[in-house]
Amino acid sequence: MAHLLGGESLHVRFPTRTVFEGVTVGVNEGDRIGIVGRNGDGKSTLLSLLGGRLEPDAGRVTKRSGITVGYLDQSDVLDGQDSVGRAIVGDAAEHEWASDPKIRDVVSGLVGDLDWAAPVASLSGGQRRRVALAKLLAGDWDVLMLDEPTNHLDVGAITWLAEHLKRRWSRTAGGLLTVTHDRWFLDEVTSRTWEVHDGVVEPFDGGYAAYVLQRVERDRQAAAAEAKRQNLMRKELAWLRRGAPARTSKPKFRIEAANELIADVPPVRDTVGLAQMAVSRLGKDVVDIEDASVSYPLPDGGTRPVLREVTWRIAPGERTGILGVNGAGKSTLLGLVTGAVQPTEGRVKRGTTVRIATLTQQLDELEEVAEDRVSEVIGRKRTSYVADGKEMTPGQLLERLGFTNAQLSTPVKDLSGGQKRRLQLLMILLDEPNVLILDEPSNDLDTDMLAAMEDLLDTWPGTLLVVSHDRYLMERVTDQQYAVLDGRFRHLPGGIDEYLRLEAAHDAGSSRRDQANPMGAASSPSASDAAPDAVAPRYSGAQVREAQKELKSVERKLAKLEEAKQAVHARMAEHDQTDFQGLGELSAEASSTQEEIDALEERWMELSEIVE
Repeated sequence: MAHLLGGESLHVRFPTRTVFEGVTVGVNEGDRIGIVGRNGDGKSTLLSLLGGRLEPDAGRVTKRSGITVGYLDQSDVLDGQDSVGRAIVGDAAEHEWASDPKIRDVVSGLVGDLDWAAPVASLSGGQRRRVALAKLLAGDWDVLMLDEPTNHLDVGAITWLAEHLKRRWSRTAGGLLTVTHDRWFLDEVTSRTWEVHDGVVEPFDGGYAAYVLQRVERDRQAAAAEAKRQNLMRKELAWLRRGAPARTSKPKFRIEAANELIADVPPVRDTVGLAQMAVSRLGKDVVDIEDASVSYPLPDGGTRPVLREVTWRIAPGERTGILGVNGAGKSTLLGLVTGAVQPTEGRVKRGTTVRIATLTQQLDELEEVAEDRVSEVIGRKRTSYVADGKEMTPGQLLERLGFTNAQLSTPVKDLSGGQKRRLQLLMILLDEPNVLILDEPSNDLDTDMLAAMEDLLDTWPGTLLVVSHDRYLMERVTDQQYAVLDGRFRHLPGGIDEYLRLEAAHDAGSSRRDQANPMGAASSPSASDAAPDAVAPRYSGAQVREAQKELKSVERKLAKLEEAKQAVHARMAEHDQTDFQGLGELSAEASSTQEEIDALEERWMELSEIVE
């Protein structure tokens, strides 16, 4: 594949540390690369180097002549005085940009609900992020570099972005590099992973799931100092194999390769044991919301309904994820749970032993202790905490969440965003609530710290309510999902996939009504409008049966090709290493077999979508 860009012997030093020491990387046509690593290890720095936004202290960045690179910053670089339309398409006339199907798709997918003439300064943070993405994706680029593209996006927008990136180029064209903590997004769009750690960039084949598998194998062979990290990643791998519905459509050969590694790993949570502990701590009554409605007054004397006839009986040990677009009423619903919001109709009953704590997005709890050292803040809390059946000190918990001994003496105000987030969670857990609400808990955390936080929550024996746009985290830490749709609260037996279908059907119904009533005239709902979840199946029964037959055939072929590939590798290992011609022929045979495997894997994924 043709080379697009790369870096040779890159050295980057900051006043207090060396970030990279002789790193060499390359991006070829068809590469879809996810960049992972701990916060502060240099992920964004690497992206800035390759994107030409930062000059290395030594080494050089090479770029093929004539290629174009599009770059998405974490920071907001939009001009607040521009309108939404001008920010995205500039001064192009409507007939010019509207005739381009790619731009039409981007506009409808990301900013279709925004006023085209509204000033950018009037938009929320999430809306501005969507406008910035739309501006970038409307252009023609050979390489896209995306720094935390899912920040401030809801589940629907993240899903749209993943689909757009998968079909933006042909399989062997274009290049994508993305830094993100969204592990579902990484698995959807990337085929290679770069792990940035300790001044080096280590490459892995595959997306996040394949990266975890290879990293576990690497850690199995590492020194004893890596034992804690290995155990955590083994548990993460067990989750990938057993836990999430989104992980069930991975190529079969990868699942089989993982089985040996996780054969002795227990389920990520002992749900029965946790439920028993939760009942003993909470009693049988937690929070009962019965036929509750909430409306807010309007300046003209009317009211705006937010929630309608919500009934939700929260059980001890329940782990529930709550989905909904921004403004749907998720915060109002959580306000009913905590008591911050009173229903205008219906009632809310709380158990006498309930102690509710909320991990907010604002880090308000840390403001009053900003000048104190971490050790002083933790020292005022409990002296011990039980996790995994073991009693741990707060210091040991801090270590488990990625803090070093040196950081214990650091003032809270000098911690990074991710460190403050972890300290905030630990302070809440040490207060021993029995109902914990997490509001966007993944903000400012890297993939390693997210895994550590999830591991800690696995043993927490209380009721857990999670609001997050991070699909991976939602599926990882909760056992069921609900959605706030049109003010109603409904269960999602099919999980996040079902929610996305309902949202798509709702949007389509709204679009049909808008077209039928352009001036807002009232109309009686059709059967399809009244039941937006009654979505017609995408494939007929005959198509599904044919796909099932072909799927079995593809799996058999894949198994044979894997055996053939292993045989070729064995012959290469036994071959005379001075016979370059013979080795070249064997290498060509191995490459040809791998290409067949890649093509069959792609077909396997297509067929899996049909039979699901």
